[in-house]
Amino acid sequence: MSSHKQVYAGKSNKIKTPLSTTVFNGVGGTVLVITALLCLVPFVLLVSASFTSDRSIAFDGFRLIPGEISFEGYRILFRNPLVIARAYFVSIFVTTVGTVGGLLVTAAAAYPLSRTYFKYRFQIAFFFFFTTLFNGGLLSTYIFMVRYLQLTNTYWAMILPPMVQVFFLLIMRTFMSSIPESIIEAAKIDGANEFRIFFMLILPLSTAPLATIGLFLALGYWNDWFNAMLYVNRPEMFPLQYMLHNMLTAAEAIGRLAQLAEVRAVDIPTRSLRMAMTVIATGPILLVYPFVQRYFIKGITLGSVKG
Repeated sequence: MSSHKQVYAGKSNKIKTPLSTTVFNGVGGTVLVITALLCLVPFVLLVSASFTSDRSIAFDGFRLIPGEISFEGYRILFRNPLVIARAYFVSIFVTTVGTVGGLLVTAAAAYPLSRTYFKYRFQIAFFFFFTTLFNGGLLSTYIFMVRYLQLTNTYWAMILPPMVQVFFLLIMRTFMSSIPESIIEAAKIDGANEFRIFFMLILPLSTAPLATIGLFLALGYWNDWFNAMLYVNRPEMFPLQYMLHNMLTAAEAIGRLAQLAEVRAVDIPTRSLRMAMTVIATGPILLVYPFVQRYFIKGITLGSVKG
């Protein structure tokens, strides 16, 4: 009897994985790796083209390895590094203030709309939704910002327009509606008011949607140059995207004028300059994304599973 027990003890207790599961995991992993590499190829081409001469790009196209290495695009960009640094500061400031303010306003508006005891929540929610169907247009917005709010040549002109988006507000309201009323009632019994419940209870429980919405808001602010074009005239207040847009437009205009006038102008590497600008502009976003990735994946699936 004892020998029989020893034989059992020596055997492995692991469950044997079926062959079909092993094959599925292998095929799925291979497809995932290939897909990840295909997603990485465009960025590698972008970086490679930024270090390639315009002549090589014109004759050989884009390559993973530069055919003729050239730093002219970066040399033109960093000819005046203080301008780039100032534009970076403006973009970082506008993105930070706009993202934090947008998250606070969106969450503060979504919280009362998610509570069943708020009497006019359906009417106010319809008011927000109505603005997604009909709006005053660009002209009325420009007149309101310039004539009435007088925000010309201020940072608020770049911060306020994209701050609140109804789509994000509805996502936040949907998530907050899933928070049980019993938790809020327990906090009220302990003596907490609505402000303390919102800041100490609701916001910590809403980390996933806040991170997701914050990422989208930050991307929108970082890539925005249109509001700067409309409301900002002072070069020292230009964000990075608008400053790079002006540089590229000026370089292309010089090339066209020289071609029309049939004179030889200084060769400006417009193709590699465009790629170098993209590398400089996308760098900070690539550094921020890994820190919010797990919250982003959780928050983007809100509402996909009911239970």
